[in-house]
Amino acid sequence: MRRPGNQYTDRKPAWWRRALAVGLVTLGVGTALTPAQPPATASEAACTELDIELTVALLLPATMHGRLCVPAEPTNTVQLLIPGGTFNSTYWDPPAVPGVRSFRGAMNEAGYATLTVDRLGTGRSTVPLGVTLTAIQQAELMHRVVQRLRAGAFGPRFDKVIIGGHSLGAAISLIEAATFRDVDGVLLTGLAHRIDPVNVATAFATFYPAMLDPKFGGDIVDPLYLTTQPNTREESFHRPGRADPDAVALDEATKDVFSVTEAADGIGVAYVTPYSLLVDVPVLLALGGHDPLLCSPLAIDCTSAETVYRAEAPYFSPAARLRTYVLPGDYGHAFNYAPNADHFHAEVVDWAGATIGR
Repeated sequence: MRRPGNQYTDRKPAWWRRALAVGLVTLGVGTALTPAQPPATASEAACTELDIELTVALLLPATMHGRLCVPAEPTNTVQLLIPGGTFNSTYWDPPAVPGVRSFRGAMNEAGYATLTVDRLGTGRSTVPLGVTLTAIQQAELMHRVVQRLRAGAFGPRFDKVIIGGHSLGAAISLIEAATFRDVDGVLLTGLAHRIDPVNVATAFATFYPAMLDPKFGGDIVDPLYLTTQPNTREESFHRPGRADPDAVALDEATKDVFSVTEAADGIGVAYVTPYSLLVDVPVLLALGGHDPLLCSPLAIDCTSAETVYRAEAPYFSPAARLRTYVLPGDYGHAFNYAPNADHFHAEVVDWAGATIGR
C-alpha cells in the first residue's frame, strides 16, 4: 500500500521476529531525486525531494520520502530528522504558517544541512502491513540512510551525521545510534526513561484506527495503524501551553499514523530500558517543561535542565556527554509548535556547534 501519488507494487508480506541488534532490512540502491523550486535568494537553502528506494527483507519493495535541504554555505554536517507517532516530516519542516517556527529552516540558517523524512508508514512513504512494522526495523532503515548520506548518494557527501527525532522518532534515533554506532550526535526530544502511565493512558484513549478517520479513509485499511481522533491534538500534545491556533490547525490538518507494533518496541526498548547506555556520541535530550506524558510526580521532574539531567544521566554513558534542555514556559509534548520554539532551536545550534561542528 502506498499513499496517493506514489507508485507501488503489491506482494504478500511475511511475519518474522527481530532481535534487538540484528535487523532483516536491507536498503536498495535507487533514489529518485526531484529538485524543489530554486531558492528565492542566495542565502536560502537548496532543497531536493527524495524517494529513497528500499528493499525490506521478506516484505514489499518500498520507498521512504525525504527532503534534503543544504544551506548556501558549504557544510560537512547533516541532521537526519525523524517525526514521532501520528506526526510526519511536517513536524520538523512545516510550511510557512503564522505562529509556527521551522526547525528545519533554523538549522539551515545556522549552517547545517537537514534531511527530514517520513517514517515508513507515514506521509509520502510506503505503508506496509502494520504487523510487520517495528521501531527496530525503522532504526535499521535509518542506518542505511546514514550510510548513504556519508557516501554522497543523494548528492552532497557528509562527514558528520546527527540523528534526531521526536517521541517515537526519538526512540528510533536512540535505537539506531545505540545499535549501529554510525552517527556523530543524537538529538532526543519528547523522550525520557520514565513515563506517566496515567497520562499516557489518557493520551492513548484519544487514538483510534486510522481506517475510521475521514482523513485516511480508503488509503489505510489496516486496523493496526492508529491516529488521533479529530480535534484532540491540542489537549494531548500542546496543553497546558497556550498554543497558537494556527499551529494547532496545522497539526490537526497534517496528522498522521503509527503502527501498534512500532510503538510497542519503541517504548519497550528506548523508553524503559537502559539500552541508551550503548550510545557513545554526544546526546542532547530536550523536553517541553510541562509535557504530561513525561513530566509529573509519576515520571520525572522537569523543573529545570538540571533536574532532568539528574533523572536521565544514569541511563547514558560518560561518552554520551549528556546535555539536557527544558523549553521555558508551560508547553506540552509537541513543543516544536510552541510560540517560543526558537529558544529550543538556538539550544540545538549551540549544542551541535560545541560538540559536533559544521
